[in-house]
Amino acid sequence: MWRTRAKKRAALLTAAILVPLTGTACAGPSTGTPNTTGIPAATGTPVDGGVIEYGHEQEPPCAHAGWVQNAYLARQYLDNLVSEADDGTVVPWLATGWDISPDRRSYTFHLRDDVEFTDGTRLDAAAVKYNMDRYLNEKTANTTVVSYLKPYFASDSAVDDFTYRIDLRTPYEPLLTALSQGYFGIQSPTALERGPQINCTAPVGSGPFILKKWERNRQITFVRNPKYNSAPANARHQGPPYVDKLIWKFLKDPVSRYGSLTSGSSDAVYNVPVIDWADAATEFQLSQYLTGGRPNTISMNVTHAPFDDVRVRRAFAHSADRRTAVRTAFRGVIPFNGNGALSSSTPDYDPAFDDTYRHDPATAARLLDEAGWNQRDSNGIRTKNGKPLHATLVYAADAVIGPEGAAVLQDIAAQARDVGFDIQLVPATQSEYFGGKYAPADTFNGYVGYWTSPTAGLLYINWRQRLPDQPNPDNTAYYNNPELQHTIELANSTADPAGRRRYYSKAQQIISDQAVSIGLYPQTTSIAVSPRLRDVWIEKSQGEPVFADARFIR
Repeated sequence: MWRTRAKKRAALLTAAILVPLTGTACAGPSTGTPNTTGIPAATGTPVDGGVIEYGHEQEPPCAHAGWVQNAYLARQYLDNLVSEADDGTVVPWLATGWDISPDRRSYTFHLRDDVEFTDGTRLDAAAVKYNMDRYLNEKTANTTVVSYLKPYFASDSAVDDFTYRIDLRTPYEPLLTALSQGYFGIQSPTALERGPQINCTAPVGSGPFILKKWERNRQITFVRNPKYNSAPANARHQGPPYVDKLIWKFLKDPVSRYGSLTSGSSDAVYNVPVIDWADAATEFQLSQYLTGGRPNTISMNVTHAPFDDVRVRRAFAHSADRRTAVRTAFRGVIPFNGNGALSSSTPDYDPAFDDTYRHDPATAARLLDEAGWNQRDSNGIRTKNGKPLHATLVYAADAVIGPEGAAVLQDIAAQARDVGFDIQLVPATQSEYFGGKYAPADTFNGYVGYWTSPTAGLLYINWRQRLPDQPNPDNTAYYNNPELQHTIELANSTADPAGRRRYYSKAQQIISDQAVSIGLYPQTTSIAVSPRLRDVWIEKSQGEPVFADARFIR
């Protein structure tokens, strides 16, 4: 139980300020916490004011929804109940503290009493409840909030003006960590009443910046919230941002994006191209975070041939040297993540399942023979009952999978062909991928994607059974295993960390043994920052870039 009383809040906030990361001489992939390398910020006097120009990659349809790109934006203008510090602990934000009932089914949050949304609406328990109800309502749902909370949520209530309570059907140990993500940011109820169209591009929060203007396909202008007084305990300072504006530019092309930094037209950029990584480390502050959750994987659709046969799934997993493909495409900047259930930076990740399916063409061939795919056509493709061993792999080109990731998939397809697979790569557009074109089971054999999350509790989202009366669109393998679901449920409800770890490990073993998810590499946030701008940092829950503490150096 963590209850931080109001009189202790100031001391707690001061004690929890993060120490700025220092530069190191060489770059290397990060693991569980954001890693800073490159050169340090310039020496000199920090000044207030100025405009940060930031070059980002993807432009989401709306400012707040269920994709990680929405979470990046939300961090700039919304506050959450809690935040996650670099060491994985959950620390106060809008909630100064919380009580957990003895049966671990009720969480009571004690809110600050001095926060307003930027439209003047009071931020109180009723506002928090309004947001949660809206996020869970099927007509106004945030799909990611629903995925995390709906199976466990029983009810919530505003106990009094500044006390908010969530009651659960069963214990859900990842709750606090889940609430630290940008999807759970609190918006103004007054503004939300304007309707989804207005709130899509002009939402109202209580955060450090105000979303002032969205110029589609170009940029978003955030302006300083001069009244900001509710930074999380792990912020680097308390109070309004130092800068006047944050210009969030959408620069999808990686070469142009990095070029905007080298030319000085941007002060910071997202996801440095791997070809420029070494150069960036000598010119800029460079931070990288391997985001937790599920790595970029190939989910095997078990509803129909050929991946309805576990032997074929295992053969495909053995057919390609995925480790070398990742190392080659990403030049060692982003590591291989063979565990298809969890990223290596996720708490309770088990490294034992990273190398289950090493490159072994002989084993792949034997498994295919055993599965009856023991003939070959004139093109060298294996056949069974006259049908070729064909599989389509769908991925979101330049949205989920960038050029390096596409190169990994091309290598995998080529090597799989050597053992007799005919793999067709299907580069879906962003609208096709997120719009559901490839959601039906009969539209794909393999589905490439990731799910960022700070908790292994994500396994329940990805692997809860997909049943007619209990649909689960996040189970892209269509893999229904009651034992797997029950194991994850036990993990999510177990308070003892060691016991929880054992259950999560067992779940990863089942996923690995059944070869329903083949790991590739983790989703990554990297930020390159001009030396003249200090204290841009990456938060832990989603790898969200944070600009509220940044200052220019004179």
